[in-house]
Amino acid sequence: MTETYRNQFTLAGKNYYYYDIAAYLQHEEQEIEAMPYAIRVLLELTLRHSSKQPALKKYLAVFNNWDEQHTNDVPYKPERVILQDFTGVPALVDLAAMREEVQNQGGDPTAINPDVPVHLVIDHSVQVDLAGNQDAFEYNIKQEFKRNRERYLFLKWAQASFKNLTVIPPDTGIIHQVNLEYLSPVIRRSKAAEPLAFPDTLVGTDSHTTMINALGVLGWGVGGIEAEASMLGQESYFPMPQVVGVRLTGKMPATATATDLALTLTHILRKQNVVGKFVEFYGPGLKNLPLANRATIANMAPEYGATCGYFPIDQQTLSYLRLTDRSAEQIKLVEKYAKVNHLWYQEDEDNLRHYSENVELDLVTITSSVAGPKRPQDLVELSQLPQNFKKYAELKNCQVKTAGQTFSLKPGALGIAAITSCTNTSNPEILITAGLLAEKAVAAGLKIPAYVKTSFAPGSRVVADYLQAARLQTYLDQLGFNIVGYGCTTCIGNSGKLQPGVQEIINQTNYPLAAIESGNRNFEGRVNPLIKDTYLASPPLVIAYALAGTLDIDLLHQPIGQDQQGKAVYLSDLWPTTAEVSQVIHQYVKPQLFSANYQNIFSQNAAWNALPVTESVTYPWQAASTYLALPPLFASRQTDLTGLRVLSKLGDSITTDHISPAGFIGQTTPAGKYLQEHGVQPADFNSYGSRRGNHEVMMRGTLANIRLQNQLTPEKQGGFTRSWLTNKETTIYEAAMDYKQHNIGTIILAGKDYGMGSSRDWAAKGVELLGVKAVIAESFERIHRSNLVMMGVLPLQFMAGDTADTLGLQGDEKFTIKLTGKTAKVLAESPDRQVDFTVRARFDAPIDKEYFKASGILPYVIARKMAKQNESEGSDD
Repeated sequence: MTETYRNQFTLAGKNYYYYDIAAYLQHEEQEIEAMPYAIRVLLELTLRHSSKQPALKKYLAVFNNWDEQHTNDVPYKPERVILQDFTGVPALVDLAAMREEVQNQGGDPTAINPDVPVHLVIDHSVQVDLAGNQDAFEYNIKQEFKRNRERYLFLKWAQASFKNLTVIPPDTGIIHQVNLEYLSPVIRRSKAAEPLAFPDTLVGTDSHTTMINALGVLGWGVGGIEAEASMLGQESYFPMPQVVGVRLTGKMPATATATDLALTLTHILRKQNVVGKFVEFYGPGLKNLPLANRATIANMAPEYGATCGYFPIDQQTLSYLRLTDRSAEQIKLVEKYAKVNHLWYQEDEDNLRHYSENVELDLVTITSSVAGPKRPQDLVELSQLPQNFKKYAELKNCQVKTAGQTFSLKPGALGIAAITSCTNTSNPEILITAGLLAEKAVAAGLKIPAYVKTSFAPGSRVVADYLQAARLQTYLDQLGFNIVGYGCTTCIGNSGKLQPGVQEIINQTNYPLAAIESGNRNFEGRVNPLIKDTYLASPPLVIAYALAGTLDIDLLHQPIGQDQQGKAVYLSDLWPTTAEVSQVIHQYVKPQLFSANYQNIFSQNAAWNALPVTESVTYPWQAASTYLALPPLFASRQTDLTGLRVLSKLGDSITTDHISPAGFIGQTTPAGKYLQEHGVQPADFNSYGSRRGNHEVMMRGTLANIRLQNQLTPEKQGGFTRSWLTNKETTIYEAAMDYKQHNIGTIILAGKDYGMGSSRDWAAKGVELLGVKAVIAESFERIHRSNLVMMGVLPLQFMAGDTADTLGLQGDEKFTIKLTGKTAKVLAESPDRQVDFTVRARFDAPIDKEYFKASGILPYVIARKMAKQNESEGSDD
């Protein structure tokens, strides 16, 4: 049937085939002009894949009257997968484990290979051990390789042993910027003589994969488990999404940045409740948004809760492809295909296009702002920020000594000021603004107090090139914003220790120091376990607050400091004009910088190139390793859902950082004790994120965030619980192991937005390995719900109006769960009461029940692979 919608166009004398979505819709008496662009991409993908997989044809009907079909599923089989090393290493460990299991079952282990192109970008391992001087970069890279040599050797083995896998070496850029500047062609083509042209689509194991939507490429973050499904050729399914149309008008004022716009949209769209929905941007304001600004907005989709924040292809897309030195042939293909197959943005059709919901924003209303102290959606105007520190009014000052100076710090004083993360560190407009502000600050004689740890981690080496060429990096260096590495650093908790002297005092006193970072995440305890209040801001504002040394200041009306003559210096004195910024961009941000950088991307890192390569069908696991271990993914599991005990009773907004922290490993935690028992000194603990290839460490780190508040131990914060076997307080890990020893399954009770934050598969893997059989929450974040199902953990949602508290659940009950289709009956019993209630079984996709029955996706895929091999062998006899 779908072959009738195969059409062709000619470009530069060459014929290209494509699947004509307008022709399909016309046949169905639907109008292409009424359909959002992101849904058009999904339709093309389904139309194209159904030509080879007839079973997918039934899903085409879901695109008819798409906005009335939200209870029906659509398939998604992306063209490629992108991984970062924190989530990519465990994904590849799982593939290695699958090879081992296939071999154990007598099958061919080489059947386990990625079916689609997979890129792994190593960007999450560098830490800010040294900052604020010219030696920082080299020192941090040396420490990175010292800590991560074993992981990096594993990645070299994986690249040599698996087909379709390319590893981008460390210290070359952040995953999303490499994806934007280099990896995505926007429109792909097959290798046939008359090639098939089709849109680039992807999933990634980082929640901020959504940044690629700025380029008109549909993609989003998934957990490592779901990425493995895509790598192994499995379609994922999800309900036809609602699409929120955001109409942008006007132009931003000169004093506002793309960060301010992204934070404002995060605030607005969180209020709009776009969780699980697509967001699509359109309107006359689009032409005033360069692609780098769109990327800053699209990147923040996880923060506003959307599956993606999509920008359709237009002239700004082509301009960016030219800037990043893509080939003229490819740029012409992108434009031609987008126009022929109705993916090119048409402003004159805005009134014809239908959206599920509508939001309007006039860009002229954007003002300088920050977000915090614990959530990226909590927008704060600069003049209002001091109000947030009045809660500490009764606290005395904290005396610290560092760099030979003594300081009397008040709450709001900065422990960290970091220009970091994919959100802002590759946007020329923002970074050149920051560089020019630094130049003016140096000219005024302003300095940053010694107690503030400053760092700069660009998203791309191109950034360093144009800042160096424009002679702006020298001013950043003079203020202490020396380049510390090319990676995520502070935004993911790799901030390193605070300044000497400050670290020790805050560790002893728990005094509420603050942090300012140009990142996208500021969940409590994320950037550094000793930091209490973290605010997100644009890079120039990070510098301004660092100069002030505190967040307890109204930057719009109070001076940042004094110049050499004792005259007050205000933010307005330092802020560069639009003309100044534009002049630097036009003079120094050139296409040749991009092509020169990416021509050498695989040879830039000599330390990486020097690592030896080994190749084998299965990985040679080392029993003594504390980084890599064969995970027990295929061990038989208890499936009984009776007599379950509550492991944790949690509140709202429990993030994947709370469930599975990425950063610091404490010496007295179960993970820290395990490492010390295996001969690892605390100085060599590295981070939880770097040890995700070892399930023993990660199990012990599950629900171990120092800021976690388990209501079963209300007097204690951290990874503690009350064991119902002993009625005593203990660590969550020790209680879980005790329950497992007694063959008792456990559950987690939670509030709203359970699992929000990073697409962290260990937040699902960890609880499954602890013996958790179900999570009952008021609501789930999209990625984490999917991860739980794919690990064989049952996600159950309270009915509207029900919560653990309204039902009188105290956490001391024994639970029995009985699945009844789309719902489940729950019986909670304690000696003095009994509670019966019904919950929704969050099997959101048709395949979810199959994954759950198979105890997870990996056993499911293994069973299918083995059945296929056995069938093939049988046919040969």
